[in-house]
Amino acid sequence: MRAADALRAAIPRLAAAGIDEAARDARRLMAHAMAIDPARLTLHLPDPLPPEAAARFEAALAARAARQPVGQIVGERLFWGRRFRVTRDTLDPRPETEGLIEAALAEPFATVLDLGTGTGCIAVTLLAERPVAHGIATDLSPAALAVAAENAAALGVASRLELRLSDWFAAVPERVDLILSNPPYIAADEMAALAPEVRLWEPHLALSPGGDGLDAYRAIARGAPAHLRPGGRLLLEIGAAQGRAVAGLVEAAGLARVSVLPDLDGRDRLVSAHLPAA
Repeated sequence: MRAADALRAAIPRLAAAGIDEAARDARRLMAHAMAIDPARLTLHLPDPLPPEAAARFEAALAARAARQPVGQIVGERLFWGRRFRVTRDTLDPRPETEGLIEAALAEPFATVLDLGTGTGCIAVTLLAERPVAHGIATDLSPAALAVAAENAAALGVASRLELRLSDWFAAVPERVDLILSNPPYIAADEMAALAPEVRLWEPHLALSPGGDGLDAYRAIARGAPAHLRPGGRLLLEIGAAQGRAVAGLVEAAGLARVSVLPDLDGRDRLVSAHLPAA
C-alpha cells in the first residue's frame, strides 16, 4: 500500500470518531509514522508504506480515534516556532499562550519566574529569545519538571533555567523582573463540558483548581508583590470570562497599571500589571 492510500483511508475514520480536523491530524500522524518532517510528507505520499510505518500509523490512528491529543501521540508540539516534548503529565502548549510570550517580549527583563511551568514552553521560549536572561520555573509535578528539563536542554537554555518543585512561590525566595503564569483556571462545573482531548487526556491538576477557577490567581496575586523587583511585571493568562475578576485580585494586592489584554479573536486572554517602582 502506498502512503497516500493509507492516508486517504484514515481521514474518514478519524472524521467518524468526531475529529474536526481529520485530514490535518491524519497527515501529521502519517509523518510521525514515516519518521519524516511533516513539511516533507507530500513528497513521500507516492512511496510504499513499509510494514513498520504502517503499524505505527495504525497505532497512532487508534489513539487519535480515542481522542488522545496529537501532541501526546507524536510526543511533541510546536510553540513559538520551536518543538517541545509533551506527555500526559503536561498540557499541550496552546497557540493562545503565545500571546503571553509576545506581551513578555514587549518590555525588557533580565530575570523571569514561570509558575506552573508544565512543558517549560513559556520559560524556555523567553530564555531562548533573550540570551542573557535567567529564569526559574516551578511546578507541583515532578514528572512535568522532568519534561521541562528535557525541553530546556534540547533548546539550549538549561544553564540559565532553574527548575524547582514548588507550590507557587513556596520554594522561591527571590525577586525577579517578570512573573508569568498560565495557571489552572477552569471552574469545577466547567470540566464536564471540555473536549475529550482535554478532559480525558490532560492532567486535571493543570486544568482546574476546583471551585470557581480563581484560586490560582488568588495565590499568585497574593505572592507577586513580594517576588517582583520594583517596576517588575506580572503577566497572567486567563479564561475569557475572568478578566474583571483577575484584574480585581491583582489590583487588591497592590499592583498598578493593571490591564486586560485580548487575544487575536478579541477575547480577554491576559492580565498585565506592574509593581510600582520604589
